[in-house]
Amino acid sequence: MENLLIKLDAALSKQGVPKERFYKALDKLGDPSLLIELLRAQGLPLYEHQGKFIYKTAIQPLSHGKFCVMDIETNGSKPTKGHTIIEVGAVMYQDGHIIDTFESFVQCDSIPVMIQELTGISLEDTKDAPSLKTVMYQFKEFLGDAVFVAHDVKFDYKFTSAMMERIGLEPLANRKLCTFELAQRTLESDRYGLKHLNHTMNLHQEADHHRALSDAITALELLKKSIKKLPKKVITVEGLIAFSKEAPRIPKPKKEDTEVVEPK
Repeated sequence: MENLLIKLDAALSKQGVPKERFYKALDKLGDPSLLIELLRAQGLPLYEHQGKFIYKTAIQPLSHGKFCVMDIETNGSKPTKGHTIIEVGAVMYQDGHIIDTFESFVQCDSIPVMIQELTGISLEDTKDAPSLKTVMYQFKEFLGDAVFVAHDVKFDYKFTSAMMERIGLEPLANRKLCTFELAQRTLESDRYGLKHLNHTMNLHQEADHHRALSDAITALELLKKSIKKLPKKVITVEGLIAFSKEAPRIPKPKKEDTEVVEPK
């Protein structure tokens, strides 16, 4: 199924795929109607429009897009080695407002000292927290088919999707957007780490860096700031996603040459 979606992705994100062609492609894998519902359950925003299947984000005005801006804290970087999420924080943003929030610790058995020092999260914080299964089911319901947004979205998306599979769910299929990549194309800065951008652009005054909900709110403020800098031709959610990947990056500011005065 994943290979099929890769082949159809360009069409689904732009002009759409004729219904007959889409059903024919899915028919090779099973019952098309069932597969469509399964894909939607995974967060893929499939929409039937004027005799075609298309991503809802391709026709959804940017101003009405639904964005789940999230962040995770983990006890390691590799799900394949048993590492897990220890905290999830997310804000749902639509029509210029935060319409919902999600925040939870996740029960875990170990947190390396380095990560405890970095995040301020201890085993004591997580010992009575809900299980990974409970939190992932709750977050899955919260996420729905919204655009999955994060600063360095590749890590957060891949890790969260791996956790979904760990508890027996299908991997995520949501559209995704990276605020790091978007910022590189809309805002001039010498560095694009979230902490640095927050410091230089005053995004979130009460930020608690390396805590999930706080970082999610900071990333949302960065998203809002970036959207204000978009060219007028970007009018849909899918257009925003494409711009974040394809537009030229803004050159980094040149460091001013300092005059060296030779001692007399």
